[in-house]
Amino acid sequence: MDALEFVRIRELDIAVRIWNPDAPRTLIAWHGLARHGGDFEALAHQLGSEWRILAPDTPGRGLSSWSLFPAHDYLYSHYMTVAVGVLDHFQLKQVDWLGTSMGGLLGMLLASNPAHKHRISRLILNDVGPELNKEGLTALSSYFSLTHRFTSFADLQKELTQHYASFGITSDAEWRALALGSARRLPDGSWTYHFDPRIGEQFVHDTPRDTWADWANIRCPVMVIRGAESTLLDAATLPRMKEVQPDLVTFTAPDCGHAPMLNNADQVTPLRQFLNAPLITFRHNKPVNTEPTSLPITQWFVKQWRRLFG
Repeated sequence: MDALEFVRIRELDIAVRIWNPDAPRTLIAWHGLARHGGDFEALAHQLGSEWRILAPDTPGRGLSSWSLFPAHDYLYSHYMTVAVGVLDHFQLKQVDWLGTSMGGLLGMLLASNPAHKHRISRLILNDVGPELNKEGLTALSSYFSLTHRFTSFADLQKELTQHYASFGITSDAEWRALALGSARRLPDGSWTYHFDPRIGEQFVHDTPRDTWADWANIRCPVMVIRGAESTLLDAATLPRMKEVQPDLVTFTAPDCGHAPMLNNADQVTPLRQFLNAPLITFRHNKPVNTEPTSLPITQWFVKQWRRLFG
């Protein structure tokens, strides 16, 4: 990254990683559940000097503060407060938004919220949508419900490489960089991941909502990137999403699952084309059956966490 700013929001310091700080255009890039803003470094280099990339670390991740009150702060409602605080800090009346997984859901909430939707000019969702695969969610929630401790950095890197194989990373240097940015030394000398182990509690405390209704309320151009082997966003969900948003742009990234790292030209080129396309009035939305084939995301997560860990 080229710069780092800390934005004070309530009692928490929010780290915002910045690339190309003097660029004429700005893209907010928001990471997934247990990741951090550093994941967008390769994207920033690929997009080039035209784009200022602002990549916040969500509370409890990366360089941002950990909350003393997870039941209050590790919730989408608070993440929205954080996001709006970041937009205000950088004086962004309207901005393009890219979100991977959780960051995409956060972008959906902002883009569908009557008070904030005018601030999102374009929305790019990276391997996420209003309905996700149940088995994939179970695997995700089970992994991050545990505290991970490693005797050596090498052990952490090996585990991380196996767990995030679906990112589509191919070079040893990229894996090494990902591990270095994901590691935290513990007081006893062992290693763990960078994030607060309590971030998963949001799936117990968060308020269930109908994310299909949120999807229907979006009024800006939207693009969805899906990993060809995604275990979270089923290919069959995309046509249903397009029924609700007829101008939806989709791209399937080969040779990766959840979630594409957006680290190569094959993935970044269609993303750049979407960002450079003229803003148009988005066609929306004929009434459509948005009754999900499975429970809405947050409601399903709450039921699973209470069943497994309650």
